[in-house]
Formats: sequence, structure tokens, C-alpha cells
Amino acid sequence: MKILVTGGGTGGHIYPALAFINYVKKTQPNAEFMYVGTERGLESKIVPTYGIPFSTIKIQGFRRSLSPQNFKTIYLFLSSIGKAKKIIRSFQPDIVIGTGGYVSGSVVFAAKQLGIPTIVHEQNSVPGVTNKFLSKFASRVAVCFPDVASYFPEEKVVLTGNPRAQEVADVQKSAILAEYGLETDKPTVVIFGGSQGALKINQAFLEALPFFEDKPYQVLYASGERYFEELQEKLNLSKRKLKNVSIQPYIDKMADVMGNVQLIVGRAGATSIAEITALGLPSILIPSPYVTNDHQTKNAQSLVKAGAAEMVSDEELTGSRLVAAIEEILLNDGVHDKMAENSRKEGIPNASERLYHVVEELVR
Repeated sequence: MKILVTGGGTGGHIYPALAFINYVKKTQPNAEFMYVGTERGLESKIVPTYGIPFSTIKIQGFRRSLSPQNFKTIYLFLSSIGKAKKIIRSFQPDIVIGTGGYVSGSVVFAAKQLGIPTIVHEQNSVPGVTNKFLSKFASRVAVCFPDVASYFPEEKVVLTGNPRAQEVADVQKSAILAEYGLETDKPTVVIFGGSQGALKINQAFLEALPFFEDKPYQVLYASGERYFEELQEKLNLSKRKLKNVSIQPYIDKMADVMGNVQLIVGRAGATSIAEITALGLPSILIPSPYVTNDHQTKNAQSLVKAGAAEMVSDEELTGSRLVAAIEEILLNDGVHDKMAENSRKEGIPNASERLYHVVEELVR
């Protein structure tokens, strides 16, 4: 089977695609893949490192204000459809899967015009503009949140979940925390604000830090590269060892770490939520206020409604609020265990398998 995957712009579009490709490679070793992205997008840096054939087309998004650039966007979209058709004709895929971003708009639309089955994968609880547009043409729309189904043609929607969930679901208990200078048998909370970090979370962590050092739990904090140097200087980390706390610029083995902790504090991106629920972890979610359609708040609300998470707005976040929220869950076994159970119920740990079943159904 030949599968063409397209999606880009953010890790939330790229990593689910890569997780699905990895799953199919393991279960169907003869499957062939092509990934189509853009030269300037994050996918151009990430995808080639996975050894996946990678092609690019040129496209850009619409400006929200009236701008002459929008005429260029229309021109690029129309010309990119022609380029996408050339790539598709050359690779001859059995199916095309779009995981979001402007690039997937051109490629999935081109595949539809060439009569090739297509799947649109929507990770969030509120769909992006591209996926709403493509849902009119796609053969199926795969979703991760039941509530988002109402935005799409009912007969096309199938609940598959996010492939990243299946990638982390089988993480085993290990001594991974020791690599970050922490004890391996002590209750642990991970706090992070994404790969670049988040200013408000960083400020709240600094306020909370003095309270963490004498607690019966420990904290692993990923500041993001942007804030790490500043933290090193402020806290004199080169000469001072913090008790109960490890500060890292980035956690490169996040899946392994998540499988060995008791609580997650962070943004409410779709991939994070897929991972959290696949592992059955309670969480404190701080939705980013800077995302399109405030979709992270909607993502978080789905877990709050299920009793699996607590939500704290970016505006309300302080050091004392952070400590209180952590301890309400981590120091209360009944609360923690119930949230963990509810989180597990929301998870879809076989998401890649479900998505592949949709592929098989369309390719038959």
C-alpha cells in the first residue's frame, strides 16, 4: 500500500502524522510513504530526520485583514494544486491523509480531483479553517473529540483519536527520572509550557519554587529554551542544587517521563491531551490564549467535564494558585485516583489502529 501524508505548520499537525506512519511501518512493513509539506514549515526540519521521502509545495495562509497578500495566497493555492497533482501522479498513492495546515488543503483537494480516497484528520475540539473546507471533499473525517463532529458532514465522521496516543500508551515504568536528577519512587509532577516555554507558566513557577523544596513530592520543570538561560542566572543553577526540583530547558524523552509521573501541568494542545489520556494521568491544564478560535480552552473543557482535569486560565495563574492546584490532586489519593480513572476513560490508546482501519475500508 502507498500512503501519502500531508500536514504542517505546527507540531500538532506533524507529530500525529509521524506517529501514524511509524505504526503502519511496524504492522505493514511493505507500505510506502510520501510526506508533502512546505520548505519553510517546521515539517521540513522534522520529517526528513525520520527517513521519510519528503516533497514540498509553496503556499501561504490568508491574512485576517484586507491585504494585497491575499491575492498572492489565492494564486499560490491554485498553482500549488497543480504541483500537488504532479507529486501525486508520480507517487501514485492508494490514499491521501491530511492532518491540518494550509499545505494539506492543496494536496487533499488535488487528490480529490484525481479520484483518490482522502482522509482529513482533525486533532482539536474546534476545527481549523483548512479542515472545515476539506471536509466537503474528503472521503472521511477522522476526529479526536466527539464534540467536533458537529462541524463536519455527519456521514463522513469517524472517531479515531490521535495517533500520538498509541505511541505513548505502551510506555513502561523505568528509572527515567534519575536522568533528570530526581528520585524514581517519589510522587512527581511535570510542568511544561511547550517546546518554547510559556511566559505566564514560567512566572508562576518562579513564584512557586520556594514552596516546592520541602514537599513530599518532586517537580520536573521544562522551561523551554527561551527562558532557561534566564532561570540559570536568576537561580544560580550552575552552583546551586535545588531540593525536590529539576529544571530543564526541554524534556526530550517526554513520553517515557509521562509514563513515570503522577500529574501533568501544561498547555491544552491536542497532542498533549491525547498523551495524557492514553496514560490515564490527571492534569492541570492552562490553555494558551494565543491560539486560533481559543481551541485549547475547548480542548481543556472536554477533560474538565469528564472529571479528568482542572483548568486554570492563563490570566488567573499565579505561584500560589499553581501550588494549591497541584496539592489538591497530588496530596489527596481519592481525588488523584478518580481523576486518573476518568482520564483513562477519555483516552483512545489504539488511535493509529483505528485510523488504519479507516484506510483499509477506503482502499479496498
